[in-house]
Amino acid sequence: MGKIKRAQELAKAEAEAAERARAAQAAARTDLRDQRDYPMRLQKFLARAGVASRRGSESLISAGRVEVNGLTVTELGTKVDPLNDEVMVDGRVVEWGSKPVVLALNKPAGIITTMKDYSGRRCVADIMPTDEFPGLFPIGRLDIDTTGLLLFSTDGELGNHLLHPRHHVTKVYRATVWGDVGEVALSWLAEGVLIDDRLTAPAKVKVVKRLGGKTILELAIHEGRYHQVKRMCEEVGHRVEQLERIAFGPVELGGLPRGSWRVLEGRELEELYHAAGLPTPDEASQAGPGAARSNARMGETQGATDAPGRKIEQ
Repeated sequence: MGKIKRAQELAKAEAEAAERARAAQAAARTDLRDQRDYPMRLQKFLARAGVASRRGSESLISAGRVEVNGLTVTELGTKVDPLNDEVMVDGRVVEWGSKPVVLALNKPAGIITTMKDYSGRRCVADIMPTDEFPGLFPIGRLDIDTTGLLLFSTDGELGNHLLHPRHHVTKVYRATVWGDVGEVALSWLAEGVLIDDRLTAPAKVKVVKRLGGKTILELAIHEGRYHQVKRMCEEVGHRVEQLERIAFGPVELGGLPRGSWRVLEGRELEELYHAAGLPTPDEASQAGPGAARSNARMGETQGATDAPGRKIEQ
């Protein structure tokens, strides 16, 4: 009798849990319907669901990574009803209101920073967990031969803010250059050098080590101009042999093995959002609907998408 009673209690508990889940889903659906915005464009749905920015969502659709009710959709004008249509990105169902994620990768050399390459070259999507985190996109880019820290997220607004010049988020690089870098060259790098008829912003530069015929430098910059570190070093007469990014804002590469990734959590994630001038998703939700960020505005500034023609940072 004891086993039967326990089974009955378990069944009752499961039924109550299922009922609570149905009630929560119904409440969520009511909130959605109250927005009086249905059907909506697919890219708008993806942005509001926190998958990517509006521009990033358009790139996902154009790349054939989005399905609606089991069919691949590449038409940007497609409309969906969040209450009735099933939307999938990279084979996984998009849950309305899913919390965005941020990942850090130690990028190896020889891999291009794009989520899809039509010429068959190896790209970062080949080593990132897109099945577990659909809608991932790289925040900025690293050149094919540049290694080190590359951030990914499903939060388009975070990506846009981290790359926007007004936030001055510092990126730190370790460069192995040819030649013995002297004090004059170091001062030029620190004060700014002329690239494309425009001075680079002041940088923090220090010598890490001097080798036979080479110098290892550490440069901290907050701009993201095309091949900036390489071109800065070449302007003062020292060609870069190897380049590695070791920090992006408060996030450091640390001991993350080459080719491996990790999820950002806790204080590190909080500091990254604050460096971008944003509340964390938890902070935004606790502040209430009026204070929450709108993903519908994510695509208004460039920088956080995987759109063709994006400039490579380094």
